[in-house]
Amino acid sequence: MVHIVLYEPEIPQNTGNISRTCAVTGCHLHLIEPLGFELSERTIRRAGLDYWQYLTVTTYKNWDEFISKNQSGEFYFCSTKGQKCHSEVEYPNDKDIYLVFGKESHGLPEPLLEQNYEKCIRIPMLGFVRSLNLSNAVAVVAYEVLRQLGYPNLSDEGHLTGRPD
Repeated sequence: MVHIVLYEPEIPQNTGNISRTCAVTGCHLHLIEPLGFELSERTIRRAGLDYWQYLTVTTYKNWDEFISKNQSGEFYFCSTKGQKCHSEVEYPNDKDIYLVFGKESHGLPEPLLEQNYEKCIRIPMLGFVRSLNLSNAVAVVAYEVLRQLGYPNLSDEGHLTGRPD
């Protein structure tokens, strides 16, 4: 399973969009407090639209609680400071994969990146632009992982409305 971990997310619309991405891909969403919003806020629900019923989400009081409850699997820390490109990594298909993203204003804490530097990944972008929007970054990395895994349990067929198949 692919897990999306948001470390202290601040913007409800981003978390709502990420929730929608998780719902349509089957990724488990993990939210590490403090959050910059209430999960009941209209802005987060509106961004997720009617996808909340398909979402698996777990909230944690802090990083330590998250780690104590999620010790097995491969962890990747997504940061503009990572040296490995997200698409160069070969993601395992026999373990849970945790993609950890930092808060919008500051990213992941430097000590956490230092402790896990071999597992830090980044999305290539122009050097003078700060970064992608968090919800876009989550989608880019999550879909690369899912592509490598063969899009498990995802539909690969589309159908035109009103057209017989």
